[in-house]
Amino acid sequence: MDAKIVAALGSSERPPRAGAVSSSLTFGWRALLKIKHVPEQLFDVTMFPIMFTLMFTYVFGGAVSGSPKEYLQYALPGILVQSIIFITIYTAMTINQDIEKGVFDRIRSLPVWRPSLLVGALLGDTLRYLMASTIVLLVGVLIGYRPPGGLLGLVGAVGLLLVFCFSLSWIWLILGLKVRTPNAVMGISMMVLFPLTFVSSVFAPPETMPGWLQAFVDVNPVTLLVEAARGLMNDNPDSGDILFVLGASVVVTAIFSPIALRMYNRKS
Repeated sequence: MDAKIVAALGSSERPPRAGAVSSSLTFGWRALLKIKHVPEQLFDVTMFPIMFTLMFTYVFGGAVSGSPKEYLQYALPGILVQSIIFITIYTAMTINQDIEKGVFDRIRSLPVWRPSLLVGALLGDTLRYLMASTIVLLVGVLIGYRPPGGLLGLVGAVGLLLVFCFSLSWIWLILGLKVRTPNAVMGISMMVLFPLTFVSSVFAPPETMPGWLQAFVDVNPVTLLVEAARGLMNDNPDSGDILFVLGASVVVTAIFSPIALRMYNRKS
């Protein structure tokens, strides 16, 4: 072989193939780098949580509880849950945009653990959820919220929320792999999330609602998540709600992650 070709190819040993953990972390870092190069992506994890917290507190506070400060004590855990659940739809949009732009085809040619793109995307999104949760809580504290459960209650509520959203993101990955365009992803996900989040105990106690509506609210998984988070933040944790959220998260992940991975492998 010509010496120049050998020099161009290099004489050192070929680097080892990336493992499952390292490749997943690399794709997780990729998700964060996308924020660095497109700072507008931070809008959904900064401005939206701030807007939700301020808007719902000062619009509904006086009518529901007599004052925004009193209402904030009830509503902030629900606003926290609603804000983060809405952000989870960007998991589907991100993978859908990768497919639409051809990045997906480039990644599938790399010698890495095949599910690492999906796992890495979920890891990166989990950090986004944590960032948004921190912003909601900081804004809440600044405008008067005082958590009876203290720091430990806040950490427990956020941790429970992250576990639930990680499992929910597998469903959105399936949607992102199935639907053709990002606009369709947004439309379908909003159609699902709006009734689940607004027809719940996020903004008002279920007992104040009509009986037929209360029957739905009581079994709404978002309500159970909100009540579990509210109990932790209010220093009155309900083990039943907490165990339901953890169990539901495990079941959702166990059911939908294999489906998402199978769809991903078929699409690849």
